[in-house]
Amino acid sequence: MKVVSTVSRRHLLSAESAPSSIQFITPLTRSRADTPSAESDTPRESPRKRKYINHESAISLIKREKNPEQALEIFNKVSAQKGFSHNNSTYAVILHKLAHCKKYQSVDSVLHRMAYETCEFQEGVFLNLMRHFSKSCMHERVIEMFDSIVPIVRSKPSLKAVSTCLNLLVEADRIDLAKTFLLSTRKDIRLEPNTCIFNILVKHHCKKGDLESAFDVLKEMEKSRVSYPNLITYSTLIDGLCRNDRLEEAIDLFEKMVSKHQIPPDALTYNVLINGFSRGGKSDRARKILEFMKKNGCSPNVFNYSSLMNGLCRDGKFEEAKKILDEMKDANLKPDTVLYTTLINFLCRARRTDEAIELLREMREKDCRADEVTFNVILGGLCREGRFIEAINMLERLPNDGVYLNKASYRIVLNFLCKEGELEKAVELLILMLHRGFVPHFGTSNELLVSLCEAGNANGAGAVLFGLVETGFKPEPGTWSVLIDLICRERKLLPAFQLLDGLVMD
Repeated sequence: MKVVSTVSRRHLLSAESAPSSIQFITPLTRSRADTPSAESDTPRESPRKRKYINHESAISLIKREKNPEQALEIFNKVSAQKGFSHNNSTYAVILHKLAHCKKYQSVDSVLHRMAYETCEFQEGVFLNLMRHFSKSCMHERVIEMFDSIVPIVRSKPSLKAVSTCLNLLVEADRIDLAKTFLLSTRKDIRLEPNTCIFNILVKHHCKKGDLESAFDVLKEMEKSRVSYPNLITYSTLIDGLCRNDRLEEAIDLFEKMVSKHQIPPDALTYNVLINGFSRGGKSDRARKILEFMKKNGCSPNVFNYSSLMNGLCRDGKFEEAKKILDEMKDANLKPDTVLYTTLINFLCRARRTDEAIELLREMREKDCRADEVTFNVILGGLCREGRFIEAINMLERLPNDGVYLNKASYRIVLNFLCKEGELEKAVELLILMLHRGFVPHFGTSNELLVSLCEAGNANGAGAVLFGLVETGFKPEPGTWSVLIDLICRERKLLPAFQLLDGLVMD
């Protein structure tokens, strides 16, 4: 079956439906002359028979094609083969390609043809289209894709389809459409919401901070036999209580879930509580929850330890946090870059940068690669302690050691140097930045120029401005006024005219 592109859609609308084996006239097929060409006495080779493209090959070709219109041509061309009919898989791949590239008119053309196909379709094709339309904020089209399941798949939508559609609408905060959708599914196709659907509503109310409405949904679930609350329901509610600083109520609900409803918690549920108490400045309670977790046969994971370490560091309990790190390693869990960086950050802010550097060395020994965020934290720690030479040496050395640094790395040190009046070192670092292709912050550049002028360093200010102007920098009027005033007072008019020419030329 042929599907035409958006350019020729008017031909599609006027064409009668026909089975896939019938060719449509499209730009893909060229007419051949009816009359035979003049015969030649020279014998000719018979034309090479074209290779038949099966469904697997067609899917591969469409996936590899980057141009969506060319992909549609491939889809059309293979349907022109004798005995070939598209199936669910080929339709799924072309629809995904077109929707991903936002060729929605072509999507509509393909869907129109699907309605006349005799092959069996699966609703997964429409779930995928729902997600594509949701990403493009076309929420009414999300519902349209749900409504297309019955006429094209020729079966009642599953509860998974209902929950997918509802979740996309709720996540987009289109509660008006979500309510209309739920009412229509109960009325038109008589689908009763299951636990998954109710959980979407619970999550929405918790996200909005409307815990009373969330608990109303819980009461409705407890009355039902087919949608009884599960671990996800309670974990979502516990998280909502924790985020609203209702920690004791969260513990009460946790105990009710375990003792009354016999629902065993998992590592994620425990992490909700650990995180909540850690954020609330109660790291001691969070520690007890972790111990309770281990006693009840649930092994803590990296996220549980990380949440607890965050809480301990916020409370200034660095020694306990380091013990948790050791406990984690004893449990054969490998700390990741984020966890190490978290601890390093708190140590640097507490002016314990040497301990942070020791952790950095430990990361190297454990084959845990530090990223630019980790190094930026260390650079900030060194600068807070006035160790500018070490920070500049690190900036000079790290790129040669194969470590990637970003512009923030240089800006952190430059900002501290300007703030502390280390102007000579600031100029040296600025030269290094410009040499490596990094441009300082606009405000910092103006601040450095003014500071150099106030210190009477006309030569340094002029050299800095010349370097910055080459990157497209234009000083603020106030900065330019201070600089020209200093140069003129020192009777260095030639540099002033050269600077003025450079700015005017730009």
